Amino acid sequence: MTDVTPHIFKRFHLALTEALAALMAEGKLPAGLDAAKVTVEPPRDASHGDISTNVGMVLAKPAAMKPRDLAAVVGEALRSNAALGITDLSIDGPGFLNFRLDPAQWQGELATILRAGTAYGDSQIGAGVRVNVEYVSANPTGPMHVGHCRGAVVGDVLASLLAKAGHDVVREYYINDAGAQVDVLARSAYHRYREALGDDMGEVPAGLYPGQYLVPLGQDLAARYGDQWRNADEAEWLAPIRAEAITAMMALIKEDLIALGVKHDLFSSERAMVESGAVEAALKALEDRGLIYVGVLEPPKGKTPDDWEPRPQTLFRASDFGDDVDRPLKKSDGSWTYFANDIAYHYDKAVGNSHRAGANVLINVFGADHGGYVKRMQAAVKALTDGKTALDIKLCQLVNLLDNGQPVKMSKRAGTFVTLRDVVDEVGRDVVRFIMLTRKNDVSLDFDFAKVQEQSKDNPVFYVQYAHARAASVLRNAVDSLSQDALTPEHLANSSLTRLTDEAELGLMRTLASWPRLVEAAAEAHEPHRIAFYLGDVAAGFHALWNKGRDEATLRFILPEDGALTLARLALVQGVKTVIASGLAVLGVEPVEEMR
Repeated sequence: MTDVTPHIFKRFHLALTEALAALMAEGKLPAGLDAAKVTVEPPRDASHGDISTNVGMVLAKPAAMKPRDLAAVVGEALRSNAALGITDLSIDGPGFLNFRLDPAQWQGELATILRAGTAYGDSQIGAGVRVNVEYVSANPTGPMHVGHCRGAVVGDVLASLLAKAGHDVVREYYINDAGAQVDVLARSAYHRYREALGDDMGEVPAGLYPGQYLVPLGQDLAARYGDQWRNADEAEWLAPIRAEAITAMMALIKEDLIALGVKHDLFSSERAMVESGAVEAALKALEDRGLIYVGVLEPPKGKTPDDWEPRPQTLFRASDFGDDVDRPLKKSDGSWTYFANDIAYHYDKAVGNSHRAGANVLINVFGADHGGYVKRMQAAVKALTDGKTALDIKLCQLVNLLDNGQPVKMSKRAGTFVTLRDVVDEVGRDVVRFIMLTRKNDVSLDFDFAKVQEQSKDNPVFYVQYAHARAASVLRNAVDSLSQDALTPEHLANSSLTRLTDEAELGLMRTLASWPRLVEAAAEAHEPHRIAFYLGDVAAGFHALWNKGRDEATLRFILPEDGALTLARLALVQGVKTVIASGLAVLGVEPVEEMR
């Protein structure tokens, strides 16, 4: 990544670090204080100032000082730094040190926004860190449903967010094509194949997939293979039809992903990994560490002795690494468990020899039904990498589909669920992507078809898109009184930004200036929903300023009698448009120039 100009909060943090070093050198603070947990951020209550730090509380104990006393020492040291533009400071509560800055600091940051364009917010905090983000990974047994949709968006946007923060990101889809479900798929496809040949197969038997989406596959198999498997034993047709069905289902899934704007760098096959001997290699690594043994597990909670048949099993010492119990690696028939396969998959991502190996951080985006899998996988990764590779599993709760508050019925084509494509076709990709991030991933989400298409402030995607379109409209209208050259971002950055002194203008500039810090914080927390929340705050600030100008003529963006102030306010409008576009780019949402 190219060099990134430090944002205002980072500049302040650097100045704070230098001030602490100077105070320690002068003997005003004890030497060796560790400032790693000292933060610089906007105060929770805007009335307290522009920038706040917890330095007093974090360093008070190791410095053997009272928090407020330490904050006062640091505050005075920072006040003497003229470059920070501190106009006032206060110490609140248990020792929060708050600063109010000269408006020139925010006006200068607006100029930085205009010159950077949508690259504003790019960061280098992830430089040198390779992250593998695995998301979607739906079983290849049919089209994607709306539950997959949420995980797909969360994973895709998280990958974009991490990339904006400077990480080397690999986006991966893990194809679960080695389990019993793909055998069920093959049998379901065979049923449709026989139907296509004209055989009276009756209703789809219980236990098979009933959806109409398998009918074209059956017809294709009949056209290409004729009677080849019509009367054959299952052992003869299961493997080839399974392969054909997986290929066909993955084609459907990839079409759905394209419709949703979701990208992956690679699609990895579980079956291919197992057949390559990767499971044996990973488990040998555990065995070499003394972490595999044969033992008998205690009965699961809630089981009575009559329900439990204790037997020796090959076990991984997961409890040594934070799991509740040790975990089986082999089934009773001697085959590997799903867990054993997943150990091998994660081992390869972290330390294997494949082209996507060597990740420092692994992130899996799973459905809520995988909650019981978190501790065991984290234990396995910790054991295999000696704790050097982190694994974060993001669980996505359910999406409740509604229409005017009423539950939406299942899709006829899918048979048992509403497909992702149904939702995208109904409201559009951008709406789906944005709405999926209007709640944190571990909270259930209501998706109401009527509500997400409303043109009102209660619809978050409309509210944000309308702010971008409104800004674009102001700039288009300005062409009537100003030349196009005068409205270039560079020209606007050089305008008289010191004229922007109304509190609503300054408040909006502060919000825009917090975008780079928001990107870094959201990336570090692996929380892409923060982007959608932030864009709502930007939109709210801009709409409020628009409404204020409608009520007070002197606050309008275009003032024919004052060209210098007009240009300054248009610079602010361009700043809003730029930051919203930067945020929407992370979300994978197209910023609109006009509302229709």
